[in-house]
Amino acid sequence: MGVDPGLVATGFAVLEAAPGAVTVLDAGVITTVATQSLEARLNAIHRAVLDIIESRRPAFRVVEDLYTEYKFPRTAILMGHARGVICLAARQLGVAVTALAPSEVKRAITGNGGAGKAQVQRSVQTLLGLGDLPRPSHVADALGLAVTGLARATGITPKRAVR
Repeated sequence: MGVDPGLVATGFAVLEAAPGAVTVLDAGVITTVATQSLEARLNAIHRAVLDIIESRRPAFRVVEDLYTEYKFPRTAILMGHARGVICLAARQLGVAVTALAPSEVKRAITGNGGAGKAQVQRSVQTLLGLGDLPRPSHVADALGLAVTGLARATGITPKRAVR
């Protein structure tokens, strides 16, 4: 399971590896409403991640590591809150969590640690054999995290995927 944490939109993706194929079991975005309190938004993310883990039972989870641009420190703080409840949900259900830097995932998926969102989307689409470009970019990021985590944990990389 890959998770791209965000307070407004948290991308998630659950993959399953089988001989010769990687299947996308589930992918989407958990959204919150900006007018809600921080506590309500964090609770919504936590509950949704718990539900996904309980229903899909992933063996491990990969979450995007915390990063920030110096111009936007508040973004990192808010992302850290979301990341915290995501990690808590995994811990509560006994699922191991690995953190990967965005540049690490981009390098693994595209060959370029500084790749843009469109390049990541196209690369994930190609790697997983998806008919459509994964949208929004949070879903593509979560799929990239899941693919990278799967490859590192098992040595399995997508050659052919089923959606």
